[in-house]
Amino acid sequence: MLQVLKANGQREEFNEEKVLSSIKRARIPQNLQNQVLAHIKNIIYDGIPTVEIYQSILEFLGKSEHPYSKARYSLKEAIMLLGPTGYPFEDFIAKILQALGYTTKVRQILMGKCISHEIDVIAKKENKTYMIEAKFHNNIGIRSEVHVALYTHARFLDVKEKNILDEAWLVTNTKTTTEANAYALCSGLKIISWSLPEGESLRDMIEKARLHPITILNSLSHSSKIALLNNHIIMCKDIHENPHSLDLLPLSKEEKTQTLAEAAYIYQNEQNGF
Repeated sequence: MLQVLKANGQREEFNEEKVLSSIKRARIPQNLQNQVLAHIKNIIYDGIPTVEIYQSILEFLGKSEHPYSKARYSLKEAIMLLGPTGYPFEDFIAKILQALGYTTKVRQILMGKCISHEIDVIAKKENKTYMIEAKFHNNIGIRSEVHVALYTHARFLDVKEKNILDEAWLVTNTKTTTEANAYALCSGLKIISWSLPEGESLRDMIEKARLHPITILNSLSHSSKIALLNNHIIMCKDIHENPHSLDLLPLSKEEKTQTLAEAAYIYQNEQNGF
């Protein structure tokens, strides 16, 4: 049986159902799904890295009759491009929560009983206030370890002495370790990772909010994305609703038209349950 090499170095049997599931979850057009799976089965070899499978799928989609579907499949990678600092990720989390009915503030300095703390995101909804630690990673294989859960909870306990806070959340775009999960379960810290908890994961929150970051756009260079992020232009919706936001970039008329078309495609699909 053919095996694949995961990002964390572990090997596991190739499972075509996993590939098909990821394609369906990204809402790739029905007529493309089996074509993608057939393509992967044609190029796979024993020990193939999962990242190579992923890149091969992206390349196939980019050359297909639905090239913008490539963006649908690259959401996880797009989140990782919100770096190199953690600030755009904090802004992204805040905007997602706003779309879900929360009021938010980012990078607030709160005094605790012992020391002051800069809190990544403070969110409020239905008379409850949440302290959120937004832990960004730019590599799929990196997990948030137990010390992250420990200091998040410790900061919450200190700040709670001087402020009205109901819960602490640790939100990350990758995964957390078994120890971190165990500590969170015991202490009451809520962990939201890329795929957990089921139905309430970061991926689920993004799908419910129907908002996607500008880093998902294939028509923009990395430097252009960074320039927009530095100006707090975070979502495709921001570009679609304010085309002049692209005036910040040295784009030709043709490049601007292409980016606006892609942003419009993403935005329209968001409204239709993208």
